[in-house]
Amino acid sequence: MLKKMGINIRDTELSLETGRIAKQADASVSVQYGDTIVLATIVSSKEPWDGFGFFPLTVDYQEKAYAAGKIPGGYFKREGRPTEKEILTSRLIDRPLRPLFTDGFCNETQIIVSVLSYGDENISDILGIIGTSAALTISEIPFLGPIGAVRIGRIGDKFIINPDLSEVEECSINLIVAGTEESVVMIEGGANEVSESEMIQAIRIAHQSIREIVELQKKFGAIYAVEKKVIPPLIIEEDIKRAVERIASEKIKEAIRIPYKQRRQNALDSILNETILILNSSSGQDLERDYSREISAVFFNLERDEVRGMILRDGVRVDGRGPGDIRPISCEVGVLPRAHGSAIFTRGETQSLVVATLGTSEDEQRIDALEGESTKAFMLHYNFPPFSVGEVKPLRSPGRREIGHGALAERALRPVIPDKTEFPYTIRVVSDILESNGSSSMATVCGGTLALMDAGVPIRSPVAGIAMGLIKEGDKTIVLSDILGLEDYLGDMDFKVGGTENGITAFQLDVKITGISLDIMEMALEQAREGRLHILKKMTEVISSPRPKLAAHAPRIYTIQIKPEKIRDVIGTGGKVVRSIIEQTGVKIDINDNGIINIASLDESAAQKAIEIINGIVAEAEVGKIYLGKVKRLVDFGAFVEILPGTEGLVHISQISDHRVMRVSDELREGDEILVKVIEIDKQGKIRLSRKEALRESDDVKRARDRTTVRK
Repeated sequence: MLKKMGINIRDTELSLETGRIAKQADASVSVQYGDTIVLATIVSSKEPWDGFGFFPLTVDYQEKAYAAGKIPGGYFKREGRPTEKEILTSRLIDRPLRPLFTDGFCNETQIIVSVLSYGDENISDILGIIGTSAALTISEIPFLGPIGAVRIGRIGDKFIINPDLSEVEECSINLIVAGTEESVVMIEGGANEVSESEMIQAIRIAHQSIREIVELQKKFGAIYAVEKKVIPPLIIEEDIKRAVERIASEKIKEAIRIPYKQRRQNALDSILNETILILNSSSGQDLERDYSREISAVFFNLERDEVRGMILRDGVRVDGRGPGDIRPISCEVGVLPRAHGSAIFTRGETQSLVVATLGTSEDEQRIDALEGESTKAFMLHYNFPPFSVGEVKPLRSPGRREIGHGALAERALRPVIPDKTEFPYTIRVVSDILESNGSSSMATVCGGTLALMDAGVPIRSPVAGIAMGLIKEGDKTIVLSDILGLEDYLGDMDFKVGGTENGITAFQLDVKITGISLDIMEMALEQAREGRLHILKKMTEVISSPRPKLAAHAPRIYTIQIKPEKIRDVIGTGGKVVRSIIEQTGVKIDINDNGIINIASLDESAAQKAIEIINGIVAEAEVGKIYLGKVKRLVDFGAFVEILPGTEGLVHISQISDHRVMRVSDELREGDEILVKVIEIDKQGKIRLSRKEALRESDDVKRARDRTTVRK
């Protein structure tokens, strides 16, 4: 039976529907907003699986080409491996939902979100979050939602809920906000150097619309939901708890105060293994079975409580810092001799090697998406090799985490990248994480700024990034600056902010509790601003502005503007002319439809030669200017002379010489090269030339030069 319900958002109906399609899934909901329709399906295994050690949830977002009335490109003509956008959207759906599954639920769960119809609303990712939340709400899976989500943008001083594709290009703020009725659980987006107060205002307005969407799902669930599964809690015998506490508690307190990540983790692992060995051995407690799982759970709780308690009670973190302190920072630039720009940014035990490479328009990334084809001239790629955390793992293509971290760092830097008209280069930034102990994506932002400035890219302002954490117990809350990996793992929030000294450029919030209030977020944003300014100061002590010259090995791009109607002359029939210029000079030439020509070469003289050839092709006659022209043909009343490629003018018989000329052929022959002066260009573009005035003017110049020589 068809079950449907909707509300109106920004004069468009947002509707939820179930019971019509995908009925064999545990739950399925299709969401429609305008012409965009997204199907969210959920299937969960019937029995829990204890072998994972974590909640086995997978989320896959997929875009069907038919949704936009397109046929996929490529040889196979069908959808293949996930695109970067699909991977990022899968993460976007996963992040706000994962913390809201009931503790103890460990049934393998798969969520598939499919875009069935794609309109101009620019909202399929938002509908993916809403549809998945609605499907979980009506399913038997224990879920602490529902949650709602909106995109919020700002054009001028006006905030817009769910801006469409045309509007989002003009937005100075572009955020995706997800939350419950009471609080915010996830934020993702960027801005053009906006203040913390403006960001809070945007989130507050977004949350008002989120409440409406949550209320819709509650009504939907009240009618169509099935009974939820009951998850029995993990019962740990009191004897086990007391035994683990007796053996490990004091050792844990000592171990977590070790300031170095590897030593601290090795010590904790050793204590856990020792505790399991003692309690499972016949010489220890008389246990009838292997209690390793229960022992590990008690051990984790002891570690978590001690780390959090130390911060809440004493204001001291595991590495000895206070809540707002930043780890020691080291910056180096120009570390790779052949790279166009390079830097090593180190903050505590997190280190990033970042390299900037400059290319031409041929190096731009071509993107074929549902919204159409486009190109990308600024790219940032993030790599996380296993040695950065002292692990042995096979090297594979970038995973979801690498793609997500790279996208966040790219978003932070994009607002300061110069426009193509100002700096006509394709820019690729690569971050290789050499060490990691928290906040490697924000180290990438800092290192990326340093590498770009080292490469001579005229960025508008340096950008720094910082990761914030949260410890919240009851009414007591402490915000942590520049969090460690352990504080991320045991804390309640991972809050990343990138920006300049003028404002925020990128923003990402994930929480591990049921949400945080705007008051906490406001406090965290202000503390992040102070930390960001501290980091920027350290960075600008090493390099304060972009280098005035590009690196020796970087290509030089020279830009000239010609009239659009002259483009055909430069290209020539079948590209003959432009190919000839490239063969003569060895340069790369890119011609835009608006008449902008970019000439790239490592050899400046070759580029200048190409510029001269092009200028000669597109040059236009100027009244009063003398040219060395070539006689093309003779007529009774004069001679037609080519003064520029493809540009001819008439030398009337009366303008050939100072004396009377009876026949043109007495003075000129076809193929002669003669000096002529442009004396008139009429409204039809016809050019009148004079040989006698050119000769007279040349003689005057020669006499003046001779007089000067005599005086000397």
